[in-house]
Amino acid sequence: MSDTFYGSDFDALESFDPEIAGVLLSELGRLRGGLQLIASENMSSPAVLTALGSTLSNKYAEGYPGRRYYGGCAEVDKAENLAIERCKALFGADHANVQPHSGASANQAVYGAFLQPGDTLLAMSLPHGGHLTHGSKVSFSGKWFNAVHYGVDKDTEDIDYEQVERLAKEHRPKVILAGGSAIPRLIDFAFFRRVADEIGAIFWVDAAHFIGLVAGQAIPSPVPYADVVSFTTHKVLRGPRSGAIVCTEAHRAAIDKAVFPMMQGGPQMHSIAAKAVNFKECATAEYQAYAAQVIANAAALAKGLGDHGIRPTTGGTDTHLSLHDLQPVLVTGVDAEARCDAAGITLNKNAIPFDPQKPNIASGIRVGTACVTTQGMGIAEMQVVADLIATAVTKGDADPGHRVSTEVRGQVSDLVRRFPAYPR
Repeated sequence: MSDTFYGSDFDALESFDPEIAGVLLSELGRLRGGLQLIASENMSSPAVLTALGSTLSNKYAEGYPGRRYYGGCAEVDKAENLAIERCKALFGADHANVQPHSGASANQAVYGAFLQPGDTLLAMSLPHGGHLTHGSKVSFSGKWFNAVHYGVDKDTEDIDYEQVERLAKEHRPKVILAGGSAIPRLIDFAFFRRVADEIGAIFWVDAAHFIGLVAGQAIPSPVPYADVVSFTTHKVLRGPRSGAIVCTEAHRAAIDKAVFPMMQGGPQMHSIAAKAVNFKECATAEYQAYAAQVIANAAALAKGLGDHGIRPTTGGTDTHLSLHDLQPVLVTGVDAEARCDAAGITLNKNAIPFDPQKPNIASGIRVGTACVTTQGMGIAEMQVVADLIATAVTKGDADPGHRVSTEVRGQVSDLVRRFPAYPR
């Protein structure tokens, strides 16, 4: 094998494996050529990507810093200790575990720390904005544990707090979980803390979607209220695709044992180093301004879509995402997603509360503003984006050759050329 294969430059990869090199270039082209509005995605910085593509990927470091099961871990220990300390400082947490490979891995560790198979969990239902790992029957969480679910109020479409309290007192769960994947509004953490204390339950927050806004001091933090907070690092937080957990000192040992050796083996040290870089980025004034702009953009986009009849559930958003009901414009979620894709707009179909459609059809779409804000777009551009989405959804077609889709794609291209992804 040629020595050039071990170089870090793209030319070496292209020479050795042109197929994969082509995929990398095509994906960069996709990012630069369209609007990225998936609420669970972002664009990591070149610094984060550099750490991900480093020699730290080679090291097996089973265990924790200073307590490894392999030799030669002195350097990776430095990276993990930096990630831990930066994470604790960023969120004001007693303890941080930065080893989970993903948000689902982090959630699995929380289950391992506090529940036995068959124990009862109270969490938000998936159709109302929860997550697969919050007790869905198709997930390990729903197969291993007795999941009781709360939902949203039919009038406000926000969390039904009265139902939460009633179910908690009726079922006496060991763990109460707040958070989800399609919740536009802020969560009342103090309320959940009170209810958990009244029944002697652990209060867990899955902050995967909004933790970046917490890091940017743009919304209230769950950390002062929760026993444990799990999260991903690749959404608004803008880090590598991975996960982490913060918790109170009282639960340090339980969380660490649940991550390793219960749920995972060797950690991904290149990813942990990338998390350390990301946490340092998030501690800057520039990131705080970014987080505030993400929310302002999300509110503007939600209103703009609403003005076109694509109704925002809950009436709007307090966060980085909004969930929209397509029933007023007589389009399904699956059709809206396809029409937008044909026009160069990437978003996802999503169930809305009390959705009459099946999940694979859905009556809604979910949009997020993390990526477009990373690219430098502001409120003025969000009105343009709302207009483009509305045109694609109500007048477009899933065939990329359709006139409307082609026209919208051209306008999308003009917009993203002004705000390119990875301009350098």
